[in-house]
Amino acid sequence: MNKARIAVLRTKPETVLEDIVRLFEIASGPAALDKNRITIIKDNISWHYPFPSANTTPWQLEGTILALKKSGYDKISCVQNKTEVTDAFKGEDLNNYKPIFKAYDLPVLFNFREEDMKWIDYRPKAKMHVLDKIYGECIPIPDYFIGKNILHLPTVKCHIYTTTTGAMKNAFGGLLSHKRHQTHTHIHETLVDLLSIQKEIHPGIFCIMDGTTAGNGPGPRVMEPVQKNILLAGEDQVAIDAVASKMMGFDPMAIKYIRLAHETGLGIGRPEEIEIVGDKDAAEKNWGFRVGVSFHRFAGWFTWFGPTRFLQKLLTRPPILYFGNFYSFFYHDILHWPLKERRIYRRWLVESEWGRLFKEYQDKGSLGKT
Repeated sequence: MNKARIAVLRTKPETVLEDIVRLFEIASGPAALDKNRITIIKDNISWHYPFPSANTTPWQLEGTILALKKSGYDKISCVQNKTEVTDAFKGEDLNNYKPIFKAYDLPVLFNFREEDMKWIDYRPKAKMHVLDKIYGECIPIPDYFIGKNILHLPTVKCHIYTTTTGAMKNAFGGLLSHKRHQTHTHIHETLVDLLSIQKEIHPGIFCIMDGTTAGNGPGPRVMEPVQKNILLAGEDQVAIDAVASKMMGFDPMAIKYIRLAHETGLGIGRPEEIEIVGDKDAAEKNWGFRVGVSFHRFAGWFTWFGPTRFLQKLLTRPPILYFGNFYSFFYHDILHWPLKERRIYRRWLVESEWGRLFKEYQDKGSLGKT
């Protein structure tokens, strides 16, 4: 397999839109995506509240649209998904996406609305590691995704289940819905299976990752936001996750989903086999991030990974499932947001240059159009 190419650029609020356009070009984005097909922008809303580092940033979204349009892509849409604890409508509003959708006349579809798309049974050609054991030989996926490019917009952050989360994990929300929670015990294998499916159904796959403010700690929601002023992009979903995880301070090949995807031949996970273009020295930094501990991480371990995982059929099906969903909502939205994360967010709006840019989006909407 040839070396993967990942672009890494330093950026600043004054030039971030232009930097994303340049990033797309030097990462060979125009060669990765078919101009004759619709390109789906798949943003990432890990939490509907606008916590820095948790969600796709508005400049990441707008810069991606500008990059696509400059390169001649005129068929673009955005697909949103929901989770048991995340409200997609609230998320796109609080994270300042709506003015951008309006400014660029971008169609927005929701994978949970029947008028937007249907869930069909798909039989993967690739050998599955785990999804066939959960869903059977046919796996439900949205029909709208088939035959279209996909462009993922994750952020650089830690994750309590997968150590880091990025390009590969971003498919989890879009492609899986029914029984999705039942994959958590085998989450690493699930991400590899999803990448295999993506390679079958999408003519082109690409990722633009935002590390302007990165998330350190027990993500993907409650983290310590750390300003890093970095953007990454690439066609190889395994490689971009490997580069981001190495920058965060982790050994990519020690992270199971990266190692397994590499061994399966879905991409490059070894840093020495990845070509960095752009600001090469930035990719050599070690930020020293750690996932850390939290009660939510312990609850996940108890349910999905620890010696008590034999109880998960009881714990993850009604009626106890409803209690688990309420617990997650209570933990994040009732306890953490008002007591801690909202104060961090408000301080970020004032003290961080990226927070001030976010405030400009709140006040003005799309920066490139106003």
